[in-house]
Amino acid sequence: MNKNTPPNIIPLKPPDAQALKSQLVQNLPAILHALLPNGLVRAGKFIVGDVRGNKGESLIIELHGSKAGLWHDFATGDGGDILDLWAAVKGFDRKSQFTQLITDIQNWLGAGVPVAQPPSCKHRPHKHTQNLGAPTAKWDYTDAQGKLIASVYRYDPKGGRKQFRPWDARSGVMKAPDVRPLYNQMGMAGADTVVLVEGEKCADALITQGICATTAMNGAKAPIEKTDWSPLADKTVIIWPDHDEPGLSYARRAASAAARAGACHVEILTVQADKPPKWDAADAVAEGLCVSDIIKNWDRVVAKNKPRRLGLIPLYSVADLRSDVSPMPEDLIAPRLLTPSGILVFGGAPKVGKSDFLISLLAHMAAGEYFLGLTTKRPLRVFYLQAEVQYHYLRERIQKLSMPEPVLDRLQQNFVMTPQTRLILNEDGIRQIVLSVKEHFGDIPPDIIAIDPIRNVFDGGGIGGENDNDAMMFFLSQRVEKLREQINPNAGLILAHHTKKVSKKHVEEDPFQALSGAGSLRSYYTSGIILHRPDETRPERSMVFELRNGPEIAQKTIIRSNTGWAEVNNHERLALAQLSKRPDAETLRKKDAILQLIYTESLQGRVYTARQFSDCFQNKYGFGSSRSLRNRINVLSTKGHVKFFKNVEGYGLPAPQRSRQGYLCVENMALGNGTRIYPSHFKHPKTDEILPVDDPQKWITTHNHIAHGEDS
Repeated sequence: MNKNTPPNIIPLKPPDAQALKSQLVQNLPAILHALLPNGLVRAGKFIVGDVRGNKGESLIIELHGSKAGLWHDFATGDGGDILDLWAAVKGFDRKSQFTQLITDIQNWLGAGVPVAQPPSCKHRPHKHTQNLGAPTAKWDYTDAQGKLIASVYRYDPKGGRKQFRPWDARSGVMKAPDVRPLYNQMGMAGADTVVLVEGEKCADALITQGICATTAMNGAKAPIEKTDWSPLADKTVIIWPDHDEPGLSYARRAASAAARAGACHVEILTVQADKPPKWDAADAVAEGLCVSDIIKNWDRVVAKNKPRRLGLIPLYSVADLRSDVSPMPEDLIAPRLLTPSGILVFGGAPKVGKSDFLISLLAHMAAGEYFLGLTTKRPLRVFYLQAEVQYHYLRERIQKLSMPEPVLDRLQQNFVMTPQTRLILNEDGIRQIVLSVKEHFGDIPPDIIAIDPIRNVFDGGGIGGENDNDAMMFFLSQRVEKLREQINPNAGLILAHHTKKVSKKHVEEDPFQALSGAGSLRSYYTSGIILHRPDETRPERSMVFELRNGPEIAQKTIIRSNTGWAEVNNHERLALAQLSKRPDAETLRKKDAILQLIYTESLQGRVYTARQFSDCFQNKYGFGSSRSLRNRINVLSTKGHVKFFKNVEGYGLPAPQRSRQGYLCVENMALGNGTRIYPSHFKHPKTDEILPVDDPQKWITTHNHIAHGEDS
């Protein structure tokens, strides 16, 4: 590594303040020893003299439990959380310099932000920590040329637990380097395969057996984002975790980091279940096991595969492409929505109707029928891996398909599906599916393979969940593609996937960013559909398309009826909009506090004229003055949301005083005993006259008052 070039740090998403705080708390001992090298650990607490790092016992920091990271200096009375401690040690004012404080922590932890390297200095002899005695072991971390970067000392104090102290050779300070190196870089430089273990002891044990091994500083507790993983570029990396949950968790995070750093192949060994807890590579060597056989033969999870070597890649000149006038491949679903060997990602928020829509689409394609402007030239054979709807409810949906009998006859054997399946699309799951599909379809494989939803069968190879781009890329390339390859390499894939709620702003900007793992998905699929509801109070859905291999398909508005899905034209859209302009009474009350208050007060037996209501609730609940309240009631009555009743005798109420309108009335209004109150009068929207209603039990809004003849 060139001494003038800062180590390569794999860029990750910069965490927020809470995430940084969590990282500090999770790595407290290492963090505190780096901040305050003279501190000691006693009885689960970190003890030091003061925030300047002097020796002593005045400042105590909790290391465990819900109070981890909290501190108190008994000499000064100062204290706080781990962020306050960092600010005190580094000289930041937390309130006025919070941004600088967070940036400093972020830089120290790594988080993908290059850290400025201090100027090189002469190595000063290491002064061993008080009360720990002499070190019992020492490991040097060098670059590929043998230049010392850091050392790690092990201490075994009498009556205490083993402890490790890092020393930064560049700054000559008892702390870990800002960017932490990997161990044994000289040995790795000429190796094609490297075994990554937890801790220097395990690495040395394998090295003695002639195996190139390395570790990150601090083993399983190593801050992944802070470590320079670049020496693993272009190498095969085999991760040998300790036999415990922290070891496996570290292996998964390290696998992702190695893949990002450019390792060409990454695997995680699966430690056999009969091994004791915490069993590791050093234990294997001590037991006399053949570690080479373990590395070669034990089960493993492949986190990243080597690119296939298929010989020369095909290259075409402009002349070649211009001279090829052979027919284009036939679309599976036209126009260019699903092509042979293509991938269509179909996304939508929960409960938007994805599965119902997908069943209709697949049924029409299996019958060779037109569907919402989408066509196929022949009936297609469809395999639908359905992982959400149970058998009885699935058959209920199929039986509700509204299609002519001759059309249903064509899809009877073409459309094959699973009821809700519990399998994961790992190697065993792929094997089961392939055997079942070949058993059913025989020598003529399906044209379409649909998976709904991918969340329920997702296997990220131990890298992460569906929101992790690396895990999503693993799932697509190592699971979905392998499934297609073994069933029919030319089949089109349809992947149903959940999205967040799609807002109007999302639709205008880029609705496909709402897909989980959107970065990997969009770099992989050939087309996409987002199904969403522009207005949750209305039945229409919108379909937004994205095509890589064809012209743009215009956005469609569709609706679900008893006869299936249908496209809505402009005239029908306007009619639907008009019908849905008047929301129900409960929705109106939620949107207007005045309507809600009139309604709830009546349940307590209290009714009001417009003046009484305005005087009673002026300057309460954010309403403003009495006049402004009367103005708002006037608007609501003009719109027909507020009406009036004068027939008080039937309700046992006193007659309204000084009011020609009567008491205020809203839809579904009732007294506390359950007696419904119906309006007797309404305000004409044009003349402002107070007129009798025709039918008290039929609530009519302003638009319909005139339409129904209440105009005089």
